[in-house]
Amino acid sequence: MVPSDYSIGDLARHTGIKVATIRYYETVGLMPPPPRTEGNQRRYGKGALDRLNFIAHARAFGFSMEAVRHLLTIAAHPEQPCEDIDALVAERLVEVEMKISGLTRLRDELSDLLHTHDGGVVRECRIIEALSDHSACPPGHKHHGLTAELATVGK
Repeated sequence: MVPSDYSIGDLARHTGIKVATIRYYETVGLMPPPPRTEGNQRRYGKGALDRLNFIAHARAFGFSMEAVRHLLTIAAHPEQPCEDIDALVAERLVEVEMKISGLTRLRDELSDLLHTHDGGVVRECRIIEALSDHSACPPGHKHHGLTAELATVGK
């Protein structure tokens, strides 16, 4: 295929990214608007394919859209030092470590909850009781804090 002759469907097939997502990336400015044919069809070159792969890979690492935008800006200036990239990666690493810590606490609490359960029928179920009444939870359980913390990590 000629390097400047990718349709949006071709780009989607080559990258595994949905057409709607590619359009969204154009709308939010992560992908520059492509040239169009006389029939108003988008046409992309190899640079667009490479950029889209970069975006997809950064998103797979969990970088936010704003962080991806910043990474793209930094990548456009290859002569600059890497300290800004290092800072973004370090920030993402802290987010991941916080999430792992929160998930570890959640796992421990679920395990404690499961071990308080001794079978039987639902009306006698300690798990249902604990979910309905916080005071029936195993010792050390945090009420809403854990869920709220996990919901915000990585955003």
